[in-house]
Amino acid sequence: MTATPVKPSELDATTLQLLDLMQDHYPLVERPYEALGEQLGLSESEVLERLARARSAGVVRQICAIYDTKALGYSSALVAMRIAPELLKRAVRVLNAHPGVSHNYRRNHEFNVWFTVAMPPGADLDVVIQKLHEMTLAESTRPMPTLHLFKIAVTLDLAGARALDARGTPEYTEERRIEAKRHEVTAEDIAFIRATQNDMPDVPEPYAALGAPLGMTGAEVIEYGKRMIEHGHLRRFAGIINHRQAGFRANGMAVWNVPPEQIQEFGEYVAGYRGVSHCYQRPTYPDWPYSVFSMLHNAKVTGVEESAAAISSATGVTDFRILYSTTEYKKIRLPYFVPEYDVWESLCTAAAEEPAS
Repeated sequence: MTATPVKPSELDATTLQLLDLMQDHYPLVERPYEALGEQLGLSESEVLERLARARSAGVVRQICAIYDTKALGYSSALVAMRIAPELLKRAVRVLNAHPGVSHNYRRNHEFNVWFTVAMPPGADLDVVIQKLHEMTLAESTRPMPTLHLFKIAVTLDLAGARALDARGTPEYTEERRIEAKRHEVTAEDIAFIRATQNDMPDVPEPYAALGAPLGMTGAEVIEYGKRMIEHGHLRRFAGIINHRQAGFRANGMAVWNVPPEQIQEFGEYVAGYRGVSHCYQRPTYPDWPYSVFSMLHNAKVTGVEESAAAISSATGVTDFRILYSTTEYKKIRLPYFVPEYDVWESLCTAAAEEPAS
């Protein structure tokens, strides 16, 4: 279905409500758009038309299964690098060539490049990060793997229905991740992951379309997905929103210097905010005292600042900074079980040798 190109500002309130529903609860039923329409008083065809307009506006990035990286046996880390300005373009090419680098930003700090990197089961992530440090010619590199997951769930308030201090129960936490690791990821699971991790087709029965290459019906895909959710490998199916196109241009990484004995309580409190998409405990360094990271999203910088101030006032944690991304170098859904991981070093080497542009 092709829609006439529209601007994000031209999407009406009903379409924004639809996108909010798709972020939170994309239905695991054979006709998900019919189910979504029933919640909004729309027909299935009207839902698909509105989705096509949102796609045309660039607001919808992807609709797919969202898996938990570490539950699948991958190792991952947030990494901060300090890179000289004259080497920045080259370094970005190297990092972006790595298949496990899903997010890469320039931020307003002396550690000017921040990226997430993941590697499949059996790989030594520390060795990979050290190699990337060498290949980018970074002055300093600080790996910041997750020590404790308090929350991961990106659901932007497109319809503007939430209060600034709205709270809720985190969808996926450290406890769910630990439980998931008790269930082996099988060859059948890997085939299912490969078939469902990419963008779903905008058709009335998308699960049937996903299942066709696997020899599965739509109903079988749904049942398999439910089992993977129960095991904790799959967090949910969801619509992924393009933050900036949707108007959320102020995305601040608030980092907090929390006394060690307060980290658990503080992290759980911050994770309760609906406007917080990610909340983690990470390691500290002599030049980096911040132990808790939280991502705050708002249309304006003032909204991010107000949210952080409210958290500080409520918890008594006053030593914090908000780092904003000034350039988005890369942002994708992390691909799982793809062959590029086997040749990542050659991909990065080729990128390093490209002429500067």
